[in-house]
Amino acid sequence: MDELERRPVGGVSSRDRTSAVVRPDEHGVPDRLLAEVAIEAASLGTFTWDLPSDRISWDARMLELFGYAPGEFDGRLHSFDARVDPRDLPGVHEELSRVIAEGGRFTLTYRVAVPGTDGRRWVTARGRAIGGPDGVSQALVGAAFDATTERAKSDHVASILESIPTAFFSLDREWRMTYVNTEAERVLLTPREAMLGRVVWDAFPAAVGSDFEVQYRRAVETGEVTAFEAHYPEPLDRWYEVHAAPRPDGLAVYFLNVTAHKKLQQETAEAARRASLLAAVTSELTQTLDTEEAVARLAQLLVPSLADWCVVTLATETDRDGRPRLRDIGTWHAQPEAREAVARYAELRLTSLRPGAYLLRALEVSGAIKIPTDATVKIAAVLEPGEARELLESLAPESACVLPMRARGRTIGALTLFNGPARAPLTDAETQAAEDIAGRAGLALDNARLYEQQRRLAEGLQRSLLTQPPQSEELEIVVRYRPAAEAARVGGDWYDAFCQGDGSTTVVIGDVAGHDIEAAASMGELRALVRGVAMTTGSGPSQLLRSVDDAHLRLGGEAIATAVIARIEPMSDDGSVPGAYLRWSNAGHPYPIVVDPDGGVTLLDAHRPDILLGVRREALRREDELPLAAGSIVLLYTDGLVERRDRGVREGMAELTAVLGDLVAQRLSLDEIVDEALRLMLPEHRGDDVAILAVRLT
Repeated sequence: MDELERRPVGGVSSRDRTSAVVRPDEHGVPDRLLAEVAIEAASLGTFTWDLPSDRISWDARMLELFGYAPGEFDGRLHSFDARVDPRDLPGVHEELSRVIAEGGRFTLTYRVAVPGTDGRRWVTARGRAIGGPDGVSQALVGAAFDATTERAKSDHVASILESIPTAFFSLDREWRMTYVNTEAERVLLTPREAMLGRVVWDAFPAAVGSDFEVQYRRAVETGEVTAFEAHYPEPLDRWYEVHAAPRPDGLAVYFLNVTAHKKLQQETAEAARRASLLAAVTSELTQTLDTEEAVARLAQLLVPSLADWCVVTLATETDRDGRPRLRDIGTWHAQPEAREAVARYAELRLTSLRPGAYLLRALEVSGAIKIPTDATVKIAAVLEPGEARELLESLAPESACVLPMRARGRTIGALTLFNGPARAPLTDAETQAAEDIAGRAGLALDNARLYEQQRRLAEGLQRSLLTQPPQSEELEIVVRYRPAAEAARVGGDWYDAFCQGDGSTTVVIGDVAGHDIEAAASMGELRALVRGVAMTTGSGPSQLLRSVDDAHLRLGGEAIATAVIARIEPMSDDGSVPGAYLRWSNAGHPYPIVVDPDGGVTLLDAHRPDILLGVRREALRREDELPLAAGSIVLLYTDGLVERRDRGVREGMAELTAVLGDLVAQRLSLDEIVDEALRLMLPEHRGDDVAILAVRLT
């Protein structure tokens, strides 16, 4: 402080300053006298530091504040320094040097050691620099007062603020940080020495233009407390819950670090979003008969939830060298204008893959292959030059992840997810969700493959047993079989027709309980029993059913079936009498239908059907007989033709009789009648297979 500089002070002269304090008021009382009265009333001490002479002048109150007796203070700076607490002295010198150099006002609060007392006195001094004609500081003038009581109150408040678990700092009207508590140091990761006295926007530049600045200024402008949550980026990278309370000298800011709570909220929301996505994927995979189409639509579900764009690939077959045959079956992009490019890329990329391509590698491993950065460059490196590579470069993914779709130890395809530079790579949680989705898709595809194999096997077995019926001059026989629309739901229904040695023809319709290969095998057993017993015994329909029941149960058969066995016998042995007799027995099956030559339709429901086949031996089996005129039609069918979920068998049989009447009236062929009846009676997605057998007497 021995060489405090004296510099120009903003064009303020001592003459201007002096004249300002000697002007009388309207009553003729000099302003100086009024000022002295005010100073005395406020217990203020005044001081003048004449800089050219380096002499300090104090009034009596100032001497009292510093503990000097009258005449003891020599007016030298070192005598001032001797009373100031050494801890505060550097800051006092720094501020006085600044004011002398720059001009303007100053406020200082420091401790003074008063001889003969136990403690230290806090003094607050306020003053300003007085400039000379040349603008150089000539003097510092001001006043000081005992701030010990005020400081004690401030210290008490500070001790409270230091003890609270909430971070706190205060700002003055110039946005300077005037107080920072310990918790704020911890939460802001900054020592208070680096914050105190600094403008908050300089100390924390990322706050400029953010919610922090907007809300702080709003609180000051409105005079109302404002509460908000905001994120401060790196290096803090934290969420804060802030309460900003305006006060006369600035703004009080209380805040909590709520990063953990915010992350938990975000993680909970992300988990819920992923669960919703998994539910949507499961629904998509289970609510359609075309599993491949459902898997292709996964791209639209995964974008934009998990990625910016996606390609779905199938690898369901292998070539002669054992390499998978790949097909890209689905694509999607979050931006509509980019979807055509993605689709075109998918059309071309498979033929452009080089050895070591990420997709090919994914088909050989069980886990995800990640490309966290520079995905465009890395993927382009394993693509042949050409349009596919150019499309990839135009789409410009920054990260990617290839996930194999696996089931039962087989890789069935892959999901490839791409993100642009504006989106981070998949997180571990997102990758896990994507792997779960890929696994579900793989299982759905493999189940569909197995179901299709089973359906084809069962249908093939069934069709191998449903042979073409015999034809004769007296009878025209037409048969049809329609499997269920659902995969693997075949195997239960059958028909049969064969000629016997006495010139009669036996026709059979049946339905074994169940819809699988086991049902098809049971149907084959019963069909063989009916044929064998009929050909060896020549029994009529009712006795034939009893014999089949007995043999089936004796052989340990467990199948249960409905059946109608009918026998068409000529009116005469030589055929001289036109027409025939229809004899039939019904084991729990839908009633046969007879259409007369004149178009009359009769449902053969004179009594309830007897018990099903395979329930018990020696069951009651009734037999009925009906004469048929030439041109009559006999129709046997299974319940799949007349039963629906929204309609019972009785209603279906009534509809069928009406349909047959209309068709016969159109004078259609027997093939046309049967085909039209199937078209009109069957829904598009039927849940049961259907067998039908029609006989027309010629």
